[in-house]
Amino acid sequence: MNLKVNWDALGVTASVACAIHCAVLPLLLSSLPILGFDIIRNAFFEYLMIGLAFLIGTYSLSHGYRKQHHRVLPLALFSAGIVLLVLKQVYHDYHIWFLLPAVLAIVSAHFFNFRFCRVLNHAHSADCDH
Repeated sequence: MNLKVNWDALGVTASVACAIHCAVLPLLLSSLPILGFDIIRNAFFEYLMIGLAFLIGTYSLSHGYRKQHHRVLPLALFSAGIVLLVLKQVYHDYHIWFLLPAVLAIVSAHFFNFRFCRVLNHAHSADCDH
């Protein structure tokens, strides 16, 4: 059995999961302590989610860049999104001001990567080996 993973789809899924996590978590703020869970203020969990999104996104976007489109826009958007997510963790008072553009940048990066990979005339450079 030959299993082929669509890393771009996995990157989009991880980004959406992160967005859902960030949107739903405040709604559960009042009920989680009653249930005995404290992931609201758990910095390790937040950095773990950012790290997971970074690893999957980096692999997904770099694969599209190297093998398909050779465009920097998805990588630049993704990098900006990850930086904004880290800043969201550092500057808690401005949480929402960093979160919304971060999610938008990361999802846009995967969207552009997906679109660029589907173009019929690939943008190959002279050093391209495929």
